[in-house]
Amino acid sequence: TPVVSASANSLTIRGEGSAQTSIQQGLAKAWYVFDQVNSNNLDDNLNITNVTDRNTGSMYGNFTNNMSSVNYTVTSACNPNASGSMAETDKNRSSISSADTTARTSQNVYNGTSLAMADEENQQAVVHGDLA
Repeated sequence: TPVVSASANSLTIRGEGSAQTSIQQGLAKAWYVFDQVNSNNLDDNLNITNVTDRNTGSMYGNFTNNMSSVNYTVTSACNPNASGSMAETDKNRSSISSADTTARTSQNVYNGTSLAMADEENQQAVVHGDLA
């Protein structure tokens, strides 16, 4: 797709039809994969300094470079183990994430069967919005 406009801090391309798309708006600004069960470490990430384990099933992802406001989006997921395979009893998990502050995002994981919060081996989140 041809470049429509390229200037300082901006790159716009032609999208569908005559619509234009800002490349910066479409890029993930942060993401992580976190093991809250075995190591309490980040397995991989972009723009995340560290993760604060708040309690069972609850954590913060702390940004290396802050967001410009709390008006960003976070999408999260979880899996009881890193291999992706799980017992039938482990399949009902819910991950709730939010734009907590400009410096961090939060994630809570629940066992869908018991509704209790639960640590997971493979917690993930991706953040879209504007960096400060």
